[in-house]
Amino acid sequence: MGFTVLGNNGSGLGMDFAKSLNDALNTTLTNFGEENITNAPHLEKLALIKPGIGRDCISDFTTNLIKDYLLNYTQTFAKKYLAPSQCGIFGVEKAVFSYELKTWISKKYYLPKFKNDFVLLTPLDMLTKDDTWINRSDLSSKLFGLPNAVDDDILRERLNRYLGEAVREFGGKKPTKGQRDILLSDIMNRFPQLVDYYIKEREQTGSQASIISEARVRATQDLMISSVKRFANDLSHFYCNYLPNGMTSLEEARKMVEVFKDYIENNDGYRLINGENRLCSEKEVQLFFGLLLTQCQCDANREVNNGRGPVDFKLSNSSIDKTLIEFKLASNPALKKNLSNQVEVYKKANRTRNALKVIIFYTAEEFDKVQKILKEANLIHDDSIVLIDARSDNKPSASKA
Repeated sequence: MGFTVLGNNGSGLGMDFAKSLNDALNTTLTNFGEENITNAPHLEKLALIKPGIGRDCISDFTTNLIKDYLLNYTQTFAKKYLAPSQCGIFGVEKAVFSYELKTWISKKYYLPKFKNDFVLLTPLDMLTKDDTWINRSDLSSKLFGLPNAVDDDILRERLNRYLGEAVREFGGKKPTKGQRDILLSDIMNRFPQLVDYYIKEREQTGSQASIISEARVRATQDLMISSVKRFANDLSHFYCNYLPNGMTSLEEARKMVEVFKDYIENNDGYRLINGENRLCSEKEVQLFFGLLLTQCQCDANREVNNGRGPVDFKLSNSSIDKTLIEFKLASNPALKKNLSNQVEVYKKANRTRNALKVIIFYTAEEFDKVQKILKEANLIHDDSIVLIDARSDNKPSASKA
């Protein structure tokens, strides 16, 4: 749950998640709702079972399960606080599950609108930031200490013996992250009760989760709400009439990227993504750029997935006039591979030759890294690659400029 980029469309949970959930309901989640070790059922349990099912999947799945609640919450707010011109009646697909028909059904709601799409609000006390309190990385890091939390003497002894044998197989050395992940998958198949004991331990420290989550949400509020308002205000004053009419998707994409680059490098835009206490992630940078794309004359979509993975943005005028835009941080460890392969794959999947790759760098060291990668890949003069300087140490204040 959180901020969206460009609307309600997205790549969705996908078939991998569906298969993992189906498998888990027949194995590790067979006692879901009838737990005797933990205090309550935990949907996050699914994220422990298989790598790659993390906070985004849990967030999407949770939103789908409580969609009717969120829609009614938003409808109540809209009727009480918003003008009729700001709202509309929308039919929302798969809003409610019918136990009689055994299927999801659509329902109409009075909701806030943006362009031709509805807006869904989330209660602040349901938000979190970063990973869930119960997560696979945390379980993996605590793997060798978990037997101490097991009440069953026989199970505890079997776990200790198993882990001791694993350590000997690793030559007495601390296992690598990859080895630990393989070990974790195997141990959960052999001792599925261990997952419940881990969750029980996290339940007992749940008060810490609330404190940490509240702090993260406050930080996110400051970044997203305050910064988004500021960015939107700047757009309305400086950039709304920047683009001429009748451009191709590639021309408009270039102009939009140029506007974003100019705002970051030559105005105060860098302060939005390079703050005093934190740097924006790729997703957060995409959020700001997505606000700019609301001014597009082309049809703009985000996370378009044509079977080869989602691309960040696609601008299109027609089936033959399409341009892709992909954002990457210079700090991304897979940047070299992405530049070489990723966008080319997306171009083929979307049947277009047009793509822009935008790279954000926050430090001089990151800039040097990008330059080295571009030279090695023979891309230094490739005009489809746009670098954006988001450094804070090379921009004089307005009073000194």
